[in-house]
Amino acid sequence: MQKPAITLMIKAARAAGNVLLRHMHKLDALNVVEKDRMDFASEVGSLAEKEIIKEFRRATPDYAILGEESGPLNTGPRTRFTWVIDPLDGTSNYLRGIPHFCVSIALCENGEPINGLVFDPIRNEIFHASRGAGAVLNDKRMRVADRRDLAGAMVITGFPPRERERASAQLKCVDSVLLQAEDIRRTGSAALDLAYVAAGRADAYFEAGLKPWDIAAGVLLVREAGGKVVDYRGRTLGPMDNRGLPGRPLVAGNIKVCDELQKRIVDSGYAATFD
Repeated sequence: MQKPAITLMIKAARAAGNVLLRHMHKLDALNVVEKDRMDFASEVGSLAEKEIIKEFRRATPDYAILGEESGPLNTGPRTRFTWVIDPLDGTSNYLRGIPHFCVSIALCENGEPINGLVFDPIRNEIFHASRGAGAVLNDKRMRVADRRDLAGAMVITGFPPRERERASAQLKCVDSVLLQAEDIRRTGSAALDLAYVAAGRADAYFEAGLKPWDIAAGVLLVREAGGKVVDYRGRTLGPMDNRGLPGRPLVAGNIKVCDELQKRIVDSGYAATFD
């Protein structure tokens, strides 16, 4: 049975998704100056986030909120539950009219995601999971792919702007991975990347510089779909509420592929750039 929190998250995510879709037709009229484009994205993201926060404050007024646009709200030393929100994950895609972006929402208890949802408004796909209850895509159970190793795997990564000083080390890692994997994708939405791993559409994913709102929902999706998520050294991830604001590296996949990919990241020297 679907958890009440998931029902609430679906309602909030659809409201935010409607905001994103309504503003897409305005993209052609934007000035090409980058600042104007990013200001527009921030404005749309803020409007979408307000729709989500409105629903959550009505239903759970005592919960803290961590939004990409709003930052930490209603936090305190005794706050047990935190809504973690990314109203527009895949901003660059959205600004260029590439139909690959999403709304990502997680409910964390003491920093650990217990309910998570990723909504793709273009494809009308809702990926959601609750701790201990499995992962679902549009009411159908999801499982990670059953691939046994990197041979033939399709791996997703990202090249975030705030991690460009490590780009050379990452490219060496990509070269190492491509010696065995079938291919590597760079899609531009961390939340959807994790959702795709959970759904078995991709075999693994790795990226650095990730914030809680980028990954909190997706991490739970992968875990509940039978997968594994660790950092580049194979360690458990830290809290995904306002205590986890520094960017972090992440590897996700089924247990065998995740372990092999994580080892390649170490052996290539990429992991050492974060020590």
